Amino acid sequence: MTRTVRLTVAQALVRFLASQYTERDDVRRRLIGATWGIFGHGNVAGLGQALLQYGDDMPFHQGRNEQAMVHAAVGYARQCDRLSTHAVTTSIGPGATNLVTGAALATINHLPVLLLPGDVFATRPADPVLQQLEVPYAGDVSVNDCLRPVSKYFDRIERPERLVPAALQAMRVLTDPVDTGAVTLALPQDVQAEAFDWPEEFFRERVWNVRRPAPDTHELADAVRELRHARRPLLVAGGGVHHSGAEGALKEFADATRIPVASTQAGKGSLLHDHPADVGGIGHTGTATANELARTADLVIGVGTRYSDFTTASATLFANPDVRFLNLNVAAFDAHKLSAKPLVADARAGLDALREALGGTYRAEPAYVAEYTEDKERWEHRVDACFAAEDELVRPTQAQVLGALDELATGDDVLINAAGSLPGDLHKLWRARSRDQYHVEYGYSCMGYEIPAALGVALAAPGRPVWALVGDGTYLMLPTEIVTAVQENIPIKVVILQNHGYASIGGLSASVGAEGFATQYRFAGEQGAYAGAPLPVDLAANAASLGMTVHRAKTVRDLREALAVARDATRPTCVYVETETSDTVSGPPPAQAWWDVPVAETAERSAAVKAREEYDRHAAGRRRHL
Repeated sequence: MTRTVRLTVAQALVRFLASQYTERDDVRRRLIGATWGIFGHGNVAGLGQALLQYGDDMPFHQGRNEQAMVHAAVGYARQCDRLSTHAVTTSIGPGATNLVTGAALATINHLPVLLLPGDVFATRPADPVLQQLEVPYAGDVSVNDCLRPVSKYFDRIERPERLVPAALQAMRVLTDPVDTGAVTLALPQDVQAEAFDWPEEFFRERVWNVRRPAPDTHELADAVRELRHARRPLLVAGGGVHHSGAEGALKEFADATRIPVASTQAGKGSLLHDHPADVGGIGHTGTATANELARTADLVIGVGTRYSDFTTASATLFANPDVRFLNLNVAAFDAHKLSAKPLVADARAGLDALREALGGTYRAEPAYVAEYTEDKERWEHRVDACFAAEDELVRPTQAQVLGALDELATGDDVLINAAGSLPGDLHKLWRARSRDQYHVEYGYSCMGYEIPAALGVALAAPGRPVWALVGDGTYLMLPTEIVTAVQENIPIKVVILQNHGYASIGGLSASVGAEGFATQYRFAGEQGAYAGAPLPVDLAANAASLGMTVHRAKTVRDLREALAVARDATRPTCVYVETETSDTVSGPPPAQAWWDVPVAETAERSAAVKAREEYDRHAAGRRRHL
C-alpha cells in the first residue's frame, strides 16, 4: 500500500520544493534556494501558512514590489549559473499581474524563476470574487493568463491531484539548459488551502541533472573544415559561455588558436580584459577593435549567443561579402541563425571538442594577431582618457564615475546594470576582472532591475561587494527593495548617477530627429515641453529615508572617497553623484556601429529630415546572410 501524508496543496508544494536539487559536474545545489513573497487574500492562508509552517526547510524573503521580487530571484539565478533559483509568490490581482515584466525578463534572458501567483476560486463559491477578471466568452480566464506568453511553462492547479505532474514538469523546465525561463504555477486560493492525501514518494529528494550535450560528429567535422579555411576568424562569446561555465574552455581555445574573442553584453567577462585575445564588446555598444574585426571577418564563430540586433548592428556589422558563420549553441534555434553551420552542443563541451579536433594544427596568422593586438592597445588608451580626471575638484562625468570604480574594483566586485546610457558605456569601457563581475541585463534592458537584482546576487555571493549602478530614471522606477536590503542587512552598494532625465533616450531622440522631446526631468518652459529648470528632486534624501547610509559626492575626489567607504560598508550604502553632462566635456567614444531605430519618413522639422537622410545611408548597408 502506498504510504500517504495529509497536507494542504500549499504545504505539499513547499515540502516538494525544499527537496529538489540540481547536479552538474558532480556538484549538487538546492534548486529552490528561497521564496520571496507579498501576501494578500489570494495566498496568505495557503502559501503564507505553509511557508510559516515549513520555515526551517524553506528560507523566506519579504518583498515590497512583485516585479522586484522576480528581479531578485533572477539575479540570484544568474549568479548561480542557473543551477539554483528562487520562487516568488503573490496574491491574485495586481500582485499577480505585476509579475509579468519580471517573467518576460527571465524568459528572454533564459534564466529560471518559479512564479506562484494566487488565482481565483476554482470552486466558484461566489462569482465574481474580488479582483476576478470577467471575460464573457470564457469562464476559465483569469488575469494570470497574462503570464502565459512570457512563461516557458504554465499550469493552473485547479485540483490537488494536478499538483504532482505540474510540479514535476515545472522542475524539468527550470533545469533544462535550452528551455529554461519563467515557470508559472497559478494556484487558486481555495485549492491552496485544500487538504489531500499525498504519496510520500512525492516528497523524496530529487536530483535533476543539468545536461552537457556533446556535439554531433558530423557537425563537428563541418566546424573543423570551416575553421581550417578561415583567414580572419572572430569568435563572439555570448551569455551561454557563462551559463555553461565554459570560461576556462574558451581560454584554452583562444590560447591554442589565437582567434580574437569579442563579447556580447551577456557574454562580457568570458575572457578577462587582460587576455591577449579579448577585444572587448561587439556591436552598437562595442569597441572599435571588435567592430572593425567583425566588418572584415571571413568566419564568425558564435558561442552561446542569440545574435540580437545590438550584436549585429541591425544586420549591418558583418560586412565581408564572403563571411560565413559557425554557431555553437545548446539551442538548435540559435545555432541555425544567420544560415550558419550549426554545432548544437553545450558551450564547454563544444569548445573542448572543437579544440581537440583541431589537434593544435590551427592558429591565426601572425599578421592578423599583430593587427588586433595593436588595435586593442589603441582602444585601451581611449579608455584611459575617458576615465582620467585632470582636476579632482570638478563634477565627474559618467565615464569618470566608472573610472573611479575601475581603480577600486577587484575580481570580487560585481557590477549590476540594465538600462539607460550606462550599458553602452560599460560594454565599451569596463575591464572585467572575473567571470561574473559584469552583470548587465540587456536581453530585456528593464529599468528598475538593478537594485533588486543586487539583493539576489548578494544572497548568492555573500561577502562580495555588489554594486547596483543606476541613473535617476531607473532609480525612480523601482527603489522599493532598498527597504528589504535594510531589513535583512544585505550590504548592497547603490550608486545613483543624477543627470536629470533619460540620458540614453535623450541622446537617441536627438539622433533620430525627435530633438530630445520629453526625455528630461525639467519644469515646463517657454521654449518647449519640459525645457525649464531641473526638478528639485533629492534622490539621496529618498534613499536615506528608506534606511540606507548615503554619501553625497560633489567632486571626483569626493566620489573616490565615497566609493571606498561604500565598498567596505557592512550595511546597505548609497553613493549619490550628480554627473557632468555639458557638451563641452568629452564623454566616452561614440557608437562604433549602427542600430536601427526607424526615423520619420516625412517631416517638416529640419532635425527629422537630416536624421532620415542619415538613416537611409546606414540602412543601405543592411543584408541578410544566406
